[in-house]
Amino acid sequence: MADNMFFSRDTNFLVEIGSDRWAIPILDGFSFSQATNTTEVTLNEMADTSGNSRRGRKLFTDSYAPAEWSFSTYARPFKSAGSGSGAANDTANSHHAVEEVLWAMMAGPATYASHDFTGFTRDTTDLDISFANSNKVTLATANFYFQLGGDGETATVYKLTGCVVNEASVDFDIDGIATINWSGFGGMITEVAAFPTATVTEGQAHTDTGNFIRNRLTQLAISTADDHLLAAGESADGDSDAETYSLTLTGGNVTISNNITFLIPETLGVVNQPLGHVTGTRSVSGSFTCYLNNATDGSMDLFERIIEDTDTITNKFDLTFKIGGTSAP
Repeated sequence: MADNMFFSRDTNFLVEIGSDRWAIPILDGFSFSQATNTTEVTLNEMADTSGNSRRGRKLFTDSYAPAEWSFSTYARPFKSAGSGSGAANDTANSHHAVEEVLWAMMAGPATYASHDFTGFTRDTTDLDISFANSNKVTLATANFYFQLGGDGETATVYKLTGCVVNEASVDFDIDGIATINWSGFGGMITEVAAFPTATVTEGQAHTDTGNFIRNRLTQLAISTADDHLLAAGESADGDSDAETYSLTLTGGNVTISNNITFLIPETLGVVNQPLGHVTGTRSVSGSFTCYLNNATDGSMDLFERIIEDTDTITNKFDLTFKIGGTSAP
């Protein structure tokens, strides 16, 4: 019998919440895996009268570790055509994103009703995603499906149950396309017979090329709060105003993490399976690079005022990354 080889390029990916399914194009480099937790029992005895010693060892499987998954998507916002399937079929010219179900899972319960998610506000100008619903002990979960081998007869489908989004990292290098690296955990990995049919697909066909974001157009504005990062010659007397620095970037990254921990029972005599997740402290971090220039309120002024500000204990900034420029999407 001939071996069947699976090529990454033939992979399809789908997210399932209830009866709704989102087909999301992913990039090469995806991964999903699951390990087991084991306990090793050993015997170490001194010698008997004949100089013999038992040197025994046995390995026990305690439980399955949570499944771990990661993949990347392009950031692909689009305006609905007012026709199609699922969420994209609500209002013409309302803003959507191909990967929006993942943002809904990252930012809260991902409750889907009336063709929209809780915490999403759409109009013809933009899509706003609120994280106000994410201050919970647990976040939304979904089933992930990876179909290896495309739609051929030899296709193999793996299902990851109870998946949760732990981290989203947005990368924008100067010569690339804006990319989001997603990672998280799941319950169990199983092989299933068939790949489900997607119900939400608009905006991601191979002919839809207008919703890719070119990083070379990215801009950054940094606004300081009152009495933070004072301008040259100012004193911390309560009279300083907020200041805005405009930078031209050469690259950057923004990472949002839920710092999730998965809980696993420890009952003796059985192989335990992952129970569920709990959220940790939310963290948002990142970095950006730019050329040093002496423009007014440019990178040199920002750098100078940061390193010369030896008195401010807590620095606060509003960072506005206009990835791909100011036009929307």
